[in-house]
Amino acid sequence: MSAVRIEPVDGLPEITPGDDLAALILEVTAARLEPGTVVCVAQKLVSKAEGRIVDLRTVEPSPAVALLAEASGRDPRLDQVILGESAEVIRGERGVLICRTHHGFVCANAGVDRSNAGPDGSERAILLPVDPDGSARSLRAALQDRSGVAPLAVLISDSFGRAWRIGQVDVAIGVAGLTPTLPVDRSSRDRDGRALVASEPAIADELAAAADLARTKAGGQGVVLVHGLGAHVGLADGPGAAATLRARHEDLFGARNAETPPEH
Repeated sequence: MSAVRIEPVDGLPEITPGDDLAALILEVTAARLEPGTVVCVAQKLVSKAEGRIVDLRTVEPSPAVALLAEASGRDPRLDQVILGESAEVIRGERGVLICRTHHGFVCANAGVDRSNAGPDGSERAILLPVDPDGSARSLRAALQDRSGVAPLAVLISDSFGRAWRIGQVDVAIGVAGLTPTLPVDRSSRDRDGRALVASEPAIADELAAAADLARTKAGGQGVVLVHGLGAHVGLADGPGAAATLRARHEDLFGARNAETPPEH
């Protein structure tokens, strides 16, 4: 495998609803794109461009949500938004709601976040894209068509916590043009000759985490280019990040005690 080069991109403006994100990215990356480049885009850029922003001053919590928020000391307006983005609540404790989103992601507060929300951010919340894989495919098509460089891959990332471990890492929530995991090769052996039966590297998540190392949260570097992984970049869009979600019946730590969100 060739050396991997990770290149954070400066110069992007503040993204607002309706912005042509592909055009803005190409203004600062066009000369650096090459076949096989993976364009890693922070989720907030995509969400802002798609208008996935809620003004909390316009949110009216239901009585049930207000009661839930009061018991935990949370902002009931934010909880109303979070529950609207949730298919189920898995657990609520220490001021955090662990939810399964409508996409199938299990994460804190259904991915709803107030940080880097732009002007008057204290009264705004940013939601995950409605269809992150669809967003990645559309962005990839636009970047390839307008730059004339192909194949490219697009990866949309967001910071998630991890069960059993301290800290957060970026993971892929939307993928296009990239194999999200390497299929298990049943004929593979370790150095001692034992069959490898549970080795399936999460390429997309590893890339998302690596890209995040190259930027700072306050640096405005919402795009990172990764070069040298062309072997994993293909002409087809591929199955997307949705293919990395474990089926509920296979999840040993599944939401057995999950709750349906209150009426909202």
